Amino acid sequence: MPRPIQPALNDLLEFCPGLRADRAEADICYPTAMPKLYERLFPEVETHMWRADPADFDAWLARYQALHREFQGLIDAGGGRVQHHFLLAITVADRPAHVRTCLESILAQCELYGYGGRGADGRWAKVTVVLAEDSREPANVAAHRALAAEFEARGLRVIHFDLPEQAALLHALPAGQRARLARLLTDQPAERFWRKGQAANRNLAYLKLLQLTEDRANTLYYLVDSDQALEVNVEGPDGERVVPAFSYFHAIDRLFREHDIRMLTGKLVGDPPVSPAVMAANFLDDLAAFLNQIATLDPLAPCGFHDRAAPLPGEAAYHDHAPLFGLGAAADHFDYRCPLAGEHDHAACLDHFTRRLEHFFFGEHPTRRTRYEYAGPLALAPARTVYPGNYVVDYAGLKYIIPFGHLRLRMSGPTAGRLIQAEIGARFASANLPMLHRRTTRGVKEDEFRPGVEAQAAAIDIGDEFERQFFGDLMLFSVVEWLKTHDLASLATHADLPQTVARVEADLLTRYAAKLAAIAARHGQIAAWLAAARGTRLDPTALDRIERFLANIQANFGAEAPAWRQIRSEAHRARRRAQIVDALRHYRAERDAWDTLFT
Repeated sequence: MPRPIQPALNDLLEFCPGLRADRAEADICYPTAMPKLYERLFPEVETHMWRADPADFDAWLARYQALHREFQGLIDAGGGRVQHHFLLAITVADRPAHVRTCLESILAQCELYGYGGRGADGRWAKVTVVLAEDSREPANVAAHRALAAEFEARGLRVIHFDLPEQAALLHALPAGQRARLARLLTDQPAERFWRKGQAANRNLAYLKLLQLTEDRANTLYYLVDSDQALEVNVEGPDGERVVPAFSYFHAIDRLFREHDIRMLTGKLVGDPPVSPAVMAANFLDDLAAFLNQIATLDPLAPCGFHDRAAPLPGEAAYHDHAPLFGLGAAADHFDYRCPLAGEHDHAACLDHFTRRLEHFFFGEHPTRRTRYEYAGPLALAPARTVYPGNYVVDYAGLKYIIPFGHLRLRMSGPTAGRLIQAEIGARFASANLPMLHRRTTRGVKEDEFRPGVEAQAAAIDIGDEFERQFFGDLMLFSVVEWLKTHDLASLATHADLPQTVARVEADLLTRYAAKLAAIAARHGQIAAWLAAARGTRLDPTALDRIERFLANIQANFGAEAPAWRQIRSEAHRARRRAQIVDALRHYRAERDAWDTLFT
């Protein structure tokens, strides 16, 4: 007797005549074999979803989600499969609005795709979230705790890992072991245990994840940043839209079941994951192009900045130093894509654009946001960069931490990635399963804490972030250069390490100086444009915003900018070089101390 066909599967097979062979298989398939049939069909649905008429996207997405829920129902009913339990750690410092968005996206994943099913208590059985606190402001700590309780009530298991519990877990370690781990886990006193930095807070969260682990063989650990969401952004007929277009948990569960992976990472889409310290040159190129275009247009004419056929920025197009990462130079400029909906004119476009100019200093890039692009069925590729807010490890993979948190440098993920790659090779993998990254929420640039950025009235200072970016690059590319001719173990003892760091520093100084010269030249051109635009039909208020933006560019990237003076100081560079050499020398010893937690 033919076995009944599930409704979602039946709908798919009826809709796609080309799947007749799959229908025949479904008619005779034993229940325990049905999940494999679904997994074979998922890529078929993805192909239709991403490559069909955009007007049909939502219908295909609904079909895709229903198929996953039905797939999960088969597993829950005894489909002969053990699924991984996901322990997610969200690290957060003073960002309640971001936390809400992140938690909403995780709960939506459970509800739309059904991963793991619900337990007897009505909550999602295979997903647990640890909210790892690092806030200084008591009001934000309270807000995060309230969010954990709210989402618990909505069916998502959320544990608020607060500062006293973190300090207690740290001090439960034997004193000698704690001392050896101080640079990984912080040595800040319990009474001032906030804003320890993303690396230290993430590593402390590992202690809580270990405590919660019940089944080492079937647990995956998913590290997430609060300003990210399990969604992607796509380009539609009316501009960018955000969709929960993948079952992250089902996909990752399958990758770890079918491949020998210790660590899986995925990229980010949306706002760039890098500092404005390495985006200013290319943004000024785009700004100059936009201003030159809009100056020739009638302010009251319908907005013409909605050309959806214009090229989208490619990989790392936002990065001034993309060639350092082996990537080709981007186009001379990318056109601005106006996000305003409905009928509006060029004056409204200019007004909206200039209102968001200052958001650049908080990490947004108005012309070089990254959109998700489907590249076929999910596949693995070798990885070399850890995206600290988007990676998954198994129990053994918990050994591969983000090191050097005590230095508070940027580029910790790429640096860790090179070290991990040198140690485990192909077991460090990447998949085209990105998260959506939002630097700001609710359209308010000061809405959430961002380390290294200070705003006072109209003045914005990113000097601290700029300095940490330069020396983060120095650490990263020193590791890259070292591994070209040496192995990982020799970092601890080889006499050539200081000379390698010094050579890389000299090269970076030249590269940074060239970019700052390009910024100065483009700044002068835009300033001349601005002077000529005064008295024209362009809105004087919008022009004032451009003037303030240029003043902040000059203050942060000019020849006398405090951060650049500090970077050019030989005494300061000598101190930073010594710190970097010392950190690299002790990497293996600190990892050995960390690894004892997993014996």
